[in-house]
Amino acid sequence: MADEGSGLMGGDCGRYCPSFHQTVELLGRRWNGVILHALMAHAERFSEIRAAIPGLSDRLLAERLRELEREGLLSRTCPVSSGAPRYVLTAKGRALEPVIDSISSWASDWSQVAD
Repeated sequence: MADEGSGLMGGDCGRYCPSFHQTVELLGRRWNGVILHALMAHAERFSEIRAAIPGLSDRLLAERLRELEREGLLSRTCPVSSGAPRYVLTAKGRALEPVIDSISSWASDWSQVAD
């Protein structure tokens, strides 16, 4: 039996961990995980990210990129040379790489997607 402090979520949060819940909600929000995955695969421009994710509309991609930027997971820069914005993961966003890799590995082993 787990001690009272470990709880279902583990860590120091006890039985319910608001920071865990907030993180799962952020990563689980539609398209956020695959956007992060595309950024980790070095897609930087809006068009590269969009091309890496079939079915994602421009409007929703822009909305999700703004959200991930607000959360501090990526930064948007506009290089003078090209003028086209680039989206780059911050240290906070890069710290999620092992998490996204683990989810990807789990999906390869266990997820059954209908064709």
